[in-house]
Amino acid sequence: MAVVVMKFGGTSVANIERIRNVARHVKREADAGNSVAVVVSAMAGTTNQLVEWVREASAMHDAREYDAVVASGEQVTAGLLAIVLQGIGIPARSWQGWQIPISTNQAHGAARIEAIDGSEIKSRFADGEVAVITGFQGREPQRNRIATLGRGGSDTSAVAIAIALDAEVCDIYTDVDGIYTTDPRVVPKARRLSKIAYEEMLEMASLGSKVLQTRSVELAMVHGMRTRVLSSFAEPESIQPVRAGMKDNTVGTIVCDEDEIVEAQVVSGIAYAKDEAKVTILGVADKPGVAATVFGPLAAANIDVDMIVQNLSSDGKRTDMTFTVEATQLDKALAVLEGARDDIRYRELNSSADVVKVSVIGIGMRSHAGVAAKMFEALAEKSINILAITTSEIKISVLIHSEYAELAVRTLHSVYGLDGD
Repeated sequence: MAVVVMKFGGTSVANIERIRNVARHVKREADAGNSVAVVVSAMAGTTNQLVEWVREASAMHDAREYDAVVASGEQVTAGLLAIVLQGIGIPARSWQGWQIPISTNQAHGAARIEAIDGSEIKSRFADGEVAVITGFQGREPQRNRIATLGRGGSDTSAVAIAIALDAEVCDIYTDVDGIYTTDPRVVPKARRLSKIAYEEMLEMASLGSKVLQTRSVELAMVHGMRTRVLSSFAEPESIQPVRAGMKDNTVGTIVCDEDEIVEAQVVSGIAYAKDEAKVTILGVADKPGVAATVFGPLAAANIDVDMIVQNLSSDGKRTDMTFTVEATQLDKALAVLEGARDDIRYRELNSSADVVKVSVIGIGMRSHAGVAAKMFEALAEKSINILAITTSEIKISVLIHSEYAELAVRTLHSVYGLDGD
């Protein structure tokens, strides 16, 4: 038998009917003799409502009380699921993060997990009890306060708990049935991947795919925790129970070590992110230290910079710099650069939020030449202009005008042979 961690997101537990459906998934694993821990999010829309109430109460609120309020959503879900499980004959008990305990640092609202003591949960497994655990939260031991992990934190909770319990797999149930080569809403021929490497999933998560939270993928990769993405809306009976040593996969997508992927495709997927903004600084002196003068104040303001392009003027004395930031941070970035104008001494500052980042991702790119050239040629044939480029071992990203986003994704999906039948 195996230890299984199952995580269900907000849409999967949106009402009592859906919670009953979740209970059927849990019953499948329990009936197979598996030890089961379930991690739940707040019911869909609950966290947003709680956050809004906090902001309405006070714009300058105490972060510790913010956590006390927003953590309550998961507590409701955990209690309801435990009640439903008990009603169908499954011994179950709800657990809050502080009861396990899940220990975090002191960064309320965006805390990081530092340790999990899984001994008590394991002892309950011996009695056949299912643990229903609140996601998104833990206990900050210095002040003995609830601390939340930030948006998407339930994914991170689930992976961390799976590691602490030595689980066979961490199953993430959501409203999609796996990881696709790209967004099926944009490319109807997109295919579900049976397996995807941790590194590929990490790139996809950071480049626009919203299926898994980036921190959860990082944690799974560091500890080698196999993580499977499944649809909670699939008939529970259509999914085989987890078994010890399970390597094959007929449903969902397994995120695993690349050694498990026998023959990796050159490109596994196409991601795109619409939440990008472009900033261009014109007429900066071309001399040592100028980049530090530009990006130092942005770093001090906690503004993440992604793509960077620098062009030297014809006289060799001035340079233009273009870089990207998150669209939500554009106004803040412009304010910082305006404040540093006397130090940077630029001639003009321009910006645009009408851009999108499109990326091709694949571990097979490490051993194949010409991937970038094929991308650039394909975009050129469609008259799509590239504004900026950034690369890594397994990723190439380009910045283009947003009006060409879907055309670019469809074109690249086809060029790299990802279209299904």
